Amino acid sequence: MTHPDRPHRNFYGRRKGKHLKQSQESYLEEDLAALSPGAVDWDANPTRENLDLDALFGGKDVWLEVGFGGGEHVIHQAAANPDVGIIGCEPYINGVAMLLGKIRRASVDNLRIYPGDVRDMFDVLPDASISKAFLLYPDPWPKARHHRRRFVTPEHLEPLARVLKPGAEFRVATDIPDYVRQTLEEVPGAGFEWLAEGPEDWRKPWADWLSTRYEQKALREGRVPHYLTFRRR
Repeated sequence: MTHPDRPHRNFYGRRKGKHLKQSQESYLEEDLAALSPGAVDWDANPTRENLDLDALFGGKDVWLEVGFGGGEHVIHQAAANPDVGIIGCEPYINGVAMLLGKIRRASVDNLRIYPGDVRDMFDVLPDASISKAFLLYPDPWPKARHHRRRFVTPEHLEPLARVLKPGAEFRVATDIPDYVRQTLEEVPGAGFEWLAEGPEDWRKPWADWLSTRYEQKALREGRVPHYLTFRRR
């Protein structure tokens, strides 16, 4: 269905990869609907009413992971922080299926999944409702003409800043030096301060960090991970 008020948003990247395993097809069919955070898609919520996060998570603080990949980090955080509700957004359906399998095995109940563009999630999150956000090894879009597709641009950072609480933490991990450059140029201008206290801070992982498959690949290929922490002003 076409909605006249829906903004035109180009989507870049993959929605689906290689053939899913039968078990993964089952996870999607049997588990995804129950783990949905609510009416995020335009067809389900054309008036863009805010999500009721208190009803969703029982009044817990809410964290957001943008592009959770295979779900290693987000499931780790959910298991380690049962007093927090976490929303993971990922448009790549193979990654969603992988996370659903991890949720079954971990038996966590404080994690919700949106299998789509995080910009649609931003539409329905209340102002100042998110206590922490993660952007871990995002698509680097290495060609200069594609840098505008990166997450660290005003199109994404402005709505992110709107939904984060004052003082909320925003974590970015990447192994691409030019992504570090653009992050340090763009994020402070969107209402954040960088929390590095020394020149080596961005090479020290967070105390609760779980290495992801993307980080492990970077290390195998000789690239240096960087960990950037910002606070919403």
